[in-house]
Amino acid sequence: EVQLVESGGGLVQAGGSLRLSCAASGFTFVDYAIGWYRQAPGKEREGVSCIRSSDGSTYYANSVRGRFTISSDNAKNTVYLQMNSLKPEDTAVYFCAAGKPPVYYSEWEVLHDGMDYWGKGTLVTVSS
Repeated sequence: EVQLVESGGGLVQAGGSLRLSCAASGFTFVDYAIGWYRQAPGKEREGVSCIRSSDGSTYYANSVRGRFTISSDNAKNTVYLQMNSLKPEDTAVYFCAAGKPPVYYSEWEVLHDGMDYWGKGTLVTVSS
């Protein structure tokens, strides 16, 4: 059974940092891409970042590029999202997802069309 469990959310002041973790089980981790997504109240879900576990290639949404860093620890089947310089508009429920997209997919396509399994999310609140 595929499981994705997010952790690390919480309340932080603007300008602060948080590190989210996504612990994966039930599939061959290195064969999959992992993505981070977020959904703020009243807004559509937004793709934030993704990483291919096989080669470490990454993609970031423009809204977080330069502030967030995604990384993968294949030995622990865990993907991290380091979030720095947080802004109130980063407030959302953050989800991780896993998928096995075609190898010819671009990283943008991986983030937007490559996921099959989803975690339940962790809440990040950034106060001003």
